Amino acid sequence: MAENEQPVPDEVRELDPRSLRGLAHPLRIRLLGALREYGPATASQLADRLGESSGATSYHLRQLGTYGFVEDDPERGKGRERWWKAAQRGVRVGAEFLTSPDPSVRGAVNTLLHEWATIHGQDLSTWFSTMHDWPSAWRSASDMSDFAMRLTPELASEMRDKVHELIESYREKEVDRDTEGSAPYRVHLHAFPRDED
Repeated sequence: MAENEQPVPDEVRELDPRSLRGLAHPLRIRLLGALREYGPATASQLADRLGESSGATSYHLRQLGTYGFVEDDPERGKGRERWWKAAQRGVRVGAEFLTSPDPSVRGAVNTLLHEWATIHGQDLSTWFSTMHDWPSAWRSASDMSDFAMRLTPELASEMRDKVHELIESYREKEVDRDTEGSAPYRVHLHAFPRDED
């Protein structure tokens, strides 16, 4: 964790149509991700990190607060300085939003999914361009694999759930920031059916 960082609550929030629309803005998605990854920060600090204006980050942080994604961190604020922290560890998006009769919900879920895909691609590109700077143990611990198989939706769901369960089991093994040789470790998981044509 970063200096002064408090752990993010262990809750994963199930989005509803209102909160989905509240989150579905590229800058809001990036702000929330930065707070989760790097810990509490001010609008100015986040503006510097993300290359945005502090006016834009301040406005979108207030919007995220309105929808309950972030909250004040009063222990850190001094004077007029307002610190923000993530209110949950993550979000879950229901598949039913993809076929919602409400076009604003379908548009919001598309924005969210495309921004997440962009962020994942950027993370992977950053790893590729910096992996030579990491010790060999970390290069060996990285992975980029793909697997193709024929499954039913039930089997695919079973596999997804088992993979999630395995990944979550490592939260109990997480080490402190001060542990020698430790680093934040990202796992991106993409699993989807393909058309045979």
